[in-house]
Amino acid sequence: MEAMELHVITSTNATNPSTQTLSHLNRVLDSEIDTPKDIPITENAQQGGDKREEERAQYRSREYIQLAALYWCMFLAGWNDGSTGPLLPKIQEVYNVGYIIVSLIFVFACVGFISGACLNVPLSEKLGFGKTIVLGSFLQQTAYALQAPQLPFPVFVMTYTINGIGLALQDAQSNGFVASLKDHAETKMGLLHASYGAGALCAPLVATQFSQMKHWSFYYLVSLSVATINTIVQIAIFRFKTQDDCLAQIGQEPGEKGTSEHSHFRQIMSLKTVHLLAVFILVYVGVEVTVGGWIVTFIQTVRGGGSRSGYISAGFFGGLMIGRVALLWVNQKIGERRVLYIYSALAIGLEVVIWLVPSLIGDGVAIAIVGMLLGPMYPITMNHTGRVLPRWLLTGSIGWIAGFGQAGSAVFPFMTGALASKFGIKSLQPLLVSMMVSMTILWALVPGSPRKSD
Repeated sequence: MEAMELHVITSTNATNPSTQTLSHLNRVLDSEIDTPKDIPITENAQQGGDKREEERAQYRSREYIQLAALYWCMFLAGWNDGSTGPLLPKIQEVYNVGYIIVSLIFVFACVGFISGACLNVPLSEKLGFGKTIVLGSFLQQTAYALQAPQLPFPVFVMTYTINGIGLALQDAQSNGFVASLKDHAETKMGLLHASYGAGALCAPLVATQFSQMKHWSFYYLVSLSVATINTIVQIAIFRFKTQDDCLAQIGQEPGEKGTSEHSHFRQIMSLKTVHLLAVFILVYVGVEVTVGGWIVTFIQTVRGGGSRSGYISAGFFGGLMIGRVALLWVNQKIGERRVLYIYSALAIGLEVVIWLVPSLIGDGVAIAIVGMLLGPMYPITMNHTGRVLPRWLLTGSIGWIAGFGQAGSAVFPFMTGALASKFGIKSLQPLLVSMMVSMTILWALVPGSPRKSD
């Protein structure tokens, strides 16, 4: 019996050589793995990983440098917009003009902004990102150089057109570039516009000092210095390169291209969403610059503030800057589209308080909080634009939206001046409340769905 069992086992092993074969292969593979032949392969893989990590670190460093250059560019934009408020009473005094005449500053600036918005698309296609942004900075240099000598009033206001074109070109290129970034674009956009707020905060602090001097127009020499530094920085960092070339330097592939045979300008003008966003930004910028530009006059005339009331304008723009950074987490928690309604409602409530409560200190604090609530709205709009519009039209579309929107910094302050000449500067607050309500309604009309993939 035992012999039969032994025979069966022996026969089974003989008829199943695969078992022995598999065992042999496993032993061979184990021995191969244990040999030092694979050590160079592991080292090569580690070296390859280290090299990729080093490349990513280089890309991040270049991106931070590029963003720093754009942040300085927006600092200049904020510096420009924050200058007008503290200097406006001095300009009226020196040139002996009333509210409506001094408001021509905003009209000529409006012409510049609209012209810059129209020129941005063809200039971007022909010159590219690097050359266009440097051209904008150079135009601002030219404007400040002409404003410093305190030229006759007609020439002085015409320089605001040159300034407006330069500002619109830089605004479009900076926003378009950041909106094209793929990683953490929302945070980077918030920081971009916080830089604007920083410039708008610093400018009134300096302009208020110059407004009390005999040679008040020398303030524009300081502005000229800021613009000159900006031109040098843009040339040194971007070296007149196109946006795709600059993105390639940080490891990002070029954006998608459109297949339409129509020009980019015609495609942009055919998009309803672009025009809704442009009108929204028009009213938003109008509110922002009207508060920053006329609140000093309001505080001095209606609330009896002194010559240092210009610091209230600095408080407003300081709140603007803080809001664009400190409220980033709120935007992400609630959702950028929904949170804008909350900010609008709170800002409207505070404006009603400023309108009805005659308290100098209370008004100053409320104005700063209004600035903080208004601050996130612009970067939220630019982020939303990046989500709902085609990539290949993004820079041109943002250029039109930003440029057309900057016209609000001229239209509504001029309207304020016209109303003030008839009803007094006390008409400022009801105008601001109505503008904020209109702005909220416009945001509700903007589509919330993302763009369709083409």
